[in-house]
Amino acid sequence: MQRNDLSRSLVAFEQNSTLVSVVELSLTTWLVAGLVPGLTRQPLKKQGADADALLALLHRWRAEAVKAGGKIERIVVAFEAGRDGFWLARWLRARGIETYVIHATSIPVSREHRRAKSDRLDTELLMRAVLGWLRGEAKHCSMVAIPTLAQEDARRPNREHQTLVKECGRIVSRMKATMARLGVRNFNVKLRKALEKLAGLLTPEGVPLPANTLDELRRDMAQLHLIRGQIKEIEKARLARLQKAPQDGAHPMLLMLAKVIGIGLETADMLVHEVLSRDLRDDKAVGRYGGMTGAPDESGSKRREKGLARAGNARVRRGMIQLAWRWLMFQKNSALTQWYLARTAGAGPAVRKTMIVALARKLLIALWRYVRAGDVPAGARLRVAM
Repeated sequence: MQRNDLSRSLVAFEQNSTLVSVVELSLTTWLVAGLVPGLTRQPLKKQGADADALLALLHRWRAEAVKAGGKIERIVVAFEAGRDGFWLARWLRARGIETYVIHATSIPVSREHRRAKSDRLDTELLMRAVLGWLRGEAKHCSMVAIPTLAQEDARRPNREHQTLVKECGRIVSRMKATMARLGVRNFNVKLRKALEKLAGLLTPEGVPLPANTLDELRRDMAQLHLIRGQIKEIEKARLARLQKAPQDGAHPMLLMLAKVIGIGLETADMLVHEVLSRDLRDDKAVGRYGGMTGAPDESGSKRREKGLARAGNARVRRGMIQLAWRWLMFQKNSALTQWYLARTAGAGPAVRKTMIVALARKLLIALWRYVRAGDVPAGARLRVAM
């Protein structure tokens, strides 16, 4: 059997004995809609952002259904994935409530230019989508795999690292722009001793940097130094965890992936915790989750390709495209590199950029097979020891 990709329910749905509820979450209030067997009305309740109140409401609706002569054997709660994360789903599941998190982009919506939009209408839309999913209808909506707290926490170092690296780039670009505005173009703001040399820096006019600009650059350099220190702390903590418990959690998969020449610990950490450790269905699901599948546009005699669907994980997509270019540098004798070179021989930059996405997709699938079944990508070189 194929793995359940959560695109439809595999459990038989008995509507006469199932209480179905959907929740529209917001910062301060939750709108809860229910489909209760035995009741002619469809209850709708607005309450505060309180999990205990939600659980009490579900129990009250179940009691009303029993009082009306119904028999509740199953309670299903669903809500859209968003800023609240998965804590509510884990909290409800720990209390015996069957809970699902809906992939927000999988819900079909009206294409009217000015369609009505309200929390009440959103709950109706969610209810229709959830009922179709429970009946086992394909492509009605998709559910998100609910991670454990440990799995969520394992993603934080790499995501924080990416955020800090991006912040470093932003600060460096701002300092370069400040220097260019004053005509200073031969000063490297990323040097370790850049702060010490800043006071003696002169503009092309032969005058020192203005006082306010000098203070601004000093603050930027101090912030850059702080962020670089935080990046080093994250990297040292990761190495310490790997050395202390190499067989803990996803560490074996991470170390296995880092043996491939051209893949560092940072890239391996991102791939393992973002995509490779997920229980995906097959090769197509891996490529789609990476956001590297095409988006064809066909209507009548019109046939065209709109480019990448970008429906998956943006971190995986960006990281894999960068890794594909590195793969060409460090794995020149691999079968994937030879495949790319054979199809781009004599082609221009546009074709090479297009084909690098295809290489990234093939590489992601090859790495997924490698960490799952131990199948080393054909012709790839591995490090002797880590």
